[in-house]
Amino acid sequence: MNKALGTGMKNTQWFLPSTPSFPCSWDRSCQCNSSSCLKVPIFCLVKIVDILEQFLREGGLSALMWEVCQQQAQAASPELQETLLNKVVCLPDHLSNKLQGENLPIFLPQNYFPLLGTEIIQVLQRISDSLRGGLDCSISFVSQVLGKVCVHGRRKEILSTLVPCLTDLTKSDCIWQRMCWRLVECVPDRWMEAVVCGFVQTAPGADVLSRLLGNLVVKNKKAQFVVTQKLLLLQYSCPTAMLQNLLGYLALDNSRRFLLLKVLQELMETWASSSAVKHSPVEQQLYISKAILICLSHLKDVEIDSHRQELFTCMMEGMKCHLDSNLPRIRCLGMIVAESISSRINTDGPILKFQYEEDDETRELKSLLTQMLSPPSVISPLDEGRKDSPSAVTEAELKPGRKPLAAACAVSEEGSDSELDSDDDFIPYDMSADKELKKTKAPLYIRDCIEVLTGPEDMDKWEATMRVLETLIQRNTAATQEVSVELAKVLLHLEEKTYIDDFVELRQKALVTVTITDPIPVAQYLTSQFYSMNYSLRQRMDILDVLALAAQELSRPKAPGKNKPSSIQTPCIQILPGSDSSKDWRKIVDERIKSKTRRFAKGQSQVELVCAPNKFSSVAGHFFFPLIQNFDRPLVTFDLLGDDHFVLGRLAHTLAILLYFAVNTVVAAAMGKALLEFVWALRFHTDSYVRQGLLSCISSTLLSVPSDRLLEDVTEELVETQAWLADVAEKDPDGDCRRLALQNLLLMENLKKKLETAPS
Repeated sequence: MNKALGTGMKNTQWFLPSTPSFPCSWDRSCQCNSSSCLKVPIFCLVKIVDILEQFLREGGLSALMWEVCQQQAQAASPELQETLLNKVVCLPDHLSNKLQGENLPIFLPQNYFPLLGTEIIQVLQRISDSLRGGLDCSISFVSQVLGKVCVHGRRKEILSTLVPCLTDLTKSDCIWQRMCWRLVECVPDRWMEAVVCGFVQTAPGADVLSRLLGNLVVKNKKAQFVVTQKLLLLQYSCPTAMLQNLLGYLALDNSRRFLLLKVLQELMETWASSSAVKHSPVEQQLYISKAILICLSHLKDVEIDSHRQELFTCMMEGMKCHLDSNLPRIRCLGMIVAESISSRINTDGPILKFQYEEDDETRELKSLLTQMLSPPSVISPLDEGRKDSPSAVTEAELKPGRKPLAAACAVSEEGSDSELDSDDDFIPYDMSADKELKKTKAPLYIRDCIEVLTGPEDMDKWEATMRVLETLIQRNTAATQEVSVELAKVLLHLEEKTYIDDFVELRQKALVTVTITDPIPVAQYLTSQFYSMNYSLRQRMDILDVLALAAQELSRPKAPGKNKPSSIQTPCIQILPGSDSSKDWRKIVDERIKSKTRRFAKGQSQVELVCAPNKFSSVAGHFFFPLIQNFDRPLVTFDLLGDDHFVLGRLAHTLAILLYFAVNTVVAAAMGKALLEFVWALRFHTDSYVRQGLLSCISSTLLSVPSDRLLEDVTEELVETQAWLADVAEKDPDGDCRRLALQNLLLMENLKKKLETAPS
């Protein structure tokens, strides 16, 4: 039978022509009607397809591959093997090109490649039986089929069948384990990456991956590069489970642990690089952080002791780079990784502890440090017949090892309880005759508030003044305008003398209110102080926040006669408390009327929008231009183009907000032109937060400045800006920057369409 199969295999090319074609008389694409056309008649094509289908259903692929494996052991023709390899792997492509929309289901890729995976298992079973019988056999042809299928993008289809079968077969059979190792080792280097990535992605766990791949990363340089470099440092698309499989595979065998230490060292160097933090997307930094935490969870105490100083150095450098970032997510990643490294290298001493908000991402990162791995199950021939493996550890054997920790916790809890119980001996003080202290009376005038805030320390009066200041400013606008700049100066330099829950909010509201009350003098003062010396970064950012909030309030329309402060309640009629029926009588009557009324059309029920002049239009220039004119002039303690790039990002966002609230004003065109020049000067800034602010400036310009004024004043700038936006949308490492650039490009496209459709 094998001899007949070999004879038939030598003539297999008759049913797989290299350039298959329809007969001329039935081929719609053929334009000739010559009787000398050599194309195969349609009935012959149908017959060939039927033979191929029968060939696949009767296991012809496994017989074919088995015959080639036998011939390889006897040095068969490489040309024939290459031809068969191409035909076996590319059969769905050939037939789909030939049959077009009339292809049979068995030849579709989603059906053919799982079938091919099943046939490979049959071939491996024959090879296993041959080896047990003492006969030589080659597995390289099967490896080539597997590699070529994976590199053609069909690794999911074939490995979804192969990996579960190999997982079961290698559990208790050392021959199957070695066959599986040999299967991946014989894959040519040009296809090794696709095969390794497929196994890492499909394997259900690190122990299974170790059983299937063996020490492939130690024996094959290409596989080692893929595992230690390509999947960890050159891309970041692997899910967390795939990362755990990959790094757990390196940690499960002592002969591979040196690669785990090498990977951790390279990951730490990348994490501690300021250039990588600035130019890498947040998703990649999250990916590297996960990989570092997984590596730390696999390190033994001896390995940590030998690399303690290196880990400490990288931790300090990386922590500084991440905390210097303007993005909260990157700062949080730096805190979590630094905490984790500190907890591993300082087991006896103090460890780092940061304050950050807990969310799903932080909890997932912390959980990666505490994962546990099962030992690898690599079976030797001597252990194959044993039921009890030395590596098997029962749950009962693990419990005694945890008792000292539980006992220690119990002792500590008892000790803490005894300490708390010792306070019960004190007799409580009788406070029944105590009277509540009289509340401090709050000031009634603005000048009195200034005296309290700048005078001697009276904590109760100081707190009462802070709580009533906003209301007093709203009530006494004339008195506030007389001392507006002085009051703004006091509030800007005000420090918290006593603890108040909402001190920052009260101070900010008071500053915003005094700016709204007297916009021009206060805005001139605040903008001049922004570039002055002897101010902290916090105070400078407070100035930006106050200007933005004041611009929002000034631009908000208010109906005539409704300028009363929101804190003062208007008189209203109150119904005395009574029964529930008397409370909701109006609601009940309205519902009854509504249920018995037929409406054929319902108009707009919403309240008409209030129309009022934009109060910000007359003062927008005093808010905007002083902020934008001195950004490139460094001071001794303040350098926007240097280390203070976080404030530069806030400045860009604030300028965008000011222009947005100046929409439909006369000065908007001049503001937009100045803002585009500001953006163009800083467009290549390395910090992603600054670039996000610049892109927000472009959005505000396109939305706030009239389109005709844009074309008249800044035509060249818009063309250059569009080219820069296209480059940002394609190449910027930050995802938010790419999204904002795409939005700006869409705004420009809409502007172009609007101008084309406008009547001339």
